[in-house]
Formats: sequence, structure tokens, C-alpha cells
Amino acid sequence: MSKSRVLSIVLAAVMVMTAALGAGANAPFKIGVVGPTTGPVATYGLSVIDAVTMAAEEINAKGGILGREVQLIIEDNKADATETNNAFRKLISRDQVHAIIGAVVTANSIVGGQVAQMMKVPMITATSTAEKVTQAGDYVFRACLIDPVQGVIMANFAYNSLGVREVAVLTARTNDYSVGLEEVFVETFEGLGGKIVAKESYSEGDQDFRAQLTKIRAQNPEAVYVPGYYTEAGLIAKQMRQLGMDQPILGPDGFDSPKLFEIGGDAVYGSYFTNHYHPEAGDEVSQRFLDNYRAKYGKEPDGFAALGYDAALILFNAIERAGDAALARNIAAARAAIRDEMAKTKDLHVVTGVLTLDENRNPVKSAVILKVVEGGYEFVERVEP
Repeated sequence: MSKSRVLSIVLAAVMVMTAALGAGANAPFKIGVVGPTTGPVATYGLSVIDAVTMAAEEINAKGGILGREVQLIIEDNKADATETNNAFRKLISRDQVHAIIGAVVTANSIVGGQVAQMMKVPMITATSTAEKVTQAGDYVFRACLIDPVQGVIMANFAYNSLGVREVAVLTARTNDYSVGLEEVFVETFEGLGGKIVAKESYSEGDQDFRAQLTKIRAQNPEAVYVPGYYTEAGLIAKQMRQLGMDQPILGPDGFDSPKLFEIGGDAVYGSYFTNHYHPEAGDEVSQRFLDNYRAKYGKEPDGFAALGYDAALILFNAIERAGDAALARNIAAARAAIRDEMAKTKDLHVVTGVLTLDENRNPVKSAVILKVVEGGYEFVERVEP
């Protein structure tokens, strides 16, 4: 046998031994984080990743979890399905992560959830609200409220608090998130006695909504429900005002971005949306998060940041409770133990409230209604589960 061949065998053996040692007492808990840091909705991903990074730094400063450091491996999926699939597979197979926080937008989390479930790796999305996400299976969790909850809350708010009886709906037909919200809002609003006077739709990425808005204007609704992202909501608001429509716009957590003001300007003032967090609705946990986030990043955290932090807290708490089982050298066994403990999460005090995960691994917790005003969002009311 040649010397080069012997050297190759020795190096291979060393690598195997190093890998084995890496699974030992000093190995970190590897956590994958998947979200868009570039692309059209990068603001969502950056907020989540900033908050998860802060949570990891804080727990590592206290000695880590079970004496081990938390190591984040962050992947930019560009809010793209193929990129998401590749990122999840890399994190699971190559990086050997214990769990994944992500993805951020619903369509990506559906893709990622299917991979996580197939490969038996616990995944928690901070912000994907469609019911379908956790239906992938028992390894998929979330930290945010689901679409039916948001749709019900906004329908009740429109009917009972605003006194609105006639609403038009403008939906992104190409977006599961938007469609799911619309269905629940319409069903709830009509069930209360309200009337949907117009239903129009658009495709993600559209820039001109004047044709749909002209049809809506003809029906003279008292409000317009736009279940979508800030990217279109800002443009819709601006074009509504240009057409002489002064009705309030109602929406979901997808409105929560500073970009909403950049895109829509003062046209978005007076809009209302459902969300998961507002500093005025919080307590000592929320205040501590707010203070630390401001100190670290020099800006105000949005709802996506709060949910990113919550997702990290849920995962870290589950690892802690899993104890020795989470320290298993067999990564599959460690992942299963973490999953089992996540499923038992009950009355956990997080930034957005006190949270319990139900049998479908969705949180039961409170929500907030916010009003878009000059300079930010005004807290309107808190809605308990």
C-alpha cells in the first residue's frame, strides 16, 4: 500500500474521530435559522434573524443550554421555495443541526416543513400563519397566531369596534397566506351580519391595482380588507387615495414593516391591522426584550422580531427541559427528545404573552389590534384567546 493511501486512511480516521468527539460533551447545540435577508420581503427575515441572534447571545452569556453553547447557522432563502428546500436539506444533512427556526413567509415554511417532517428534525416558524404549515406533521411548530385567528379578530373588530357593516376584499390569489385570511374574515364577518360588497384579487408583485379599486369604489364599502404583505398594501393605499377613496384599510400582520410607510406614505395612515405584539401591550418580559433590542440594534423591534425571539425561547426552553436526552450522541435521538418537549410547551412566558402550544403545535395566546399613524403604530386593543 502506498504512503499516500495510508495517509488518506489515517486522515479519514482522524476525521471520523473528530466528528465523534464533536458529538460529545463540548459540542454546541446547532440551530439552523432560515429566512430572507435579501429579496422583496427581506425586512421580515432580518427582523426574525436579529432577534434570534440576540436570544442566542443572551443565553450563551449565561452559560448556554445544559452547559453547551448555542451555535446559529443562518441561511438566506431569498423567500424562494427552491432556496428554502436546499437550505433545509443542507442544515439537516451537512450541518447536522438539532433544530431549525424558520422559514419566515408561509409558502417557504410549507416547503421547509415538509422537509423537516420527512427528515425528523424539529422546526419552529416564528411568523408563518397559514394553517397548512403545521399540518406537515408532528415535527413542525409555530410561535405566531394562525390565519383563522387573525381573520376572526379583524372581522369582529370591524363589525363591533368600528361599526362597519359593508366591506370589500382585495386578495392576493397567488398567496396561501392571503387566501386563508380572506376566507376566514369573510365567513366571520358575514356570520356577524355584515356584507361583503366586492371581492377582487391580484397577483403577488403587481404594481397597478386601479382596475380592481375602481370596481370596489363603485360599491362604496365602509372599509377595504387587504389580507397581504406591506409590499402591495402600501401601493394599494396610495392608489385608493388617488382615486378619492378614503375608507380605512384593514389588514393582517403582513402590514408590519417600516417599508409600509416608505411605499404608502401618509396614504396608509388610519389603517388597522392584527398583530402579535406592541410594547404597550406587554409586561416585564416584553419590556426587557424591548430595552435589550434597542440597546443592541439602535431601533425599535417590530412584531416579526418579537416572534423571532419567542420562537427561540420556545426552542431553548424545550432543549433545557429535554435534559440528558438532548445531549444524546445520536443526533436523531436528540432531535426526537427536543421535539417531544416542544410539544409539551405550556404557560411559557414569552414576549408576546403567555403561550401554550395546542395539539396541532399552534400557540394559544393573545393578539393586538394596531392603528397605523404618523410615526408608527398606535396600540388599539388587546384580544385574549
